[in-house]
Amino acid sequence: MVARLLSTGEAAKALSIDRSTLARWHREGKVTPADITAGGHARWDVEDLRAQIRQLRQT
Repeated sequence: MVARLLSTGEAAKALSIDRSTLARWHREGKVTPADITAGGHARWDVEDLRAQIRQLRQT
């Protein structure tokens, strides 16, 4: 099954964080989206994003 990729706002909502927090983490290189659209918008796999955040908390 292919994971549905979410917008930054949708992914942030799924993780109960503010959209601006997720966008900032992305800008700072702390998390990496699953894809970037042709228009430059990040698309997120929520399970992958959760794993990335877990890794951040361990460091």
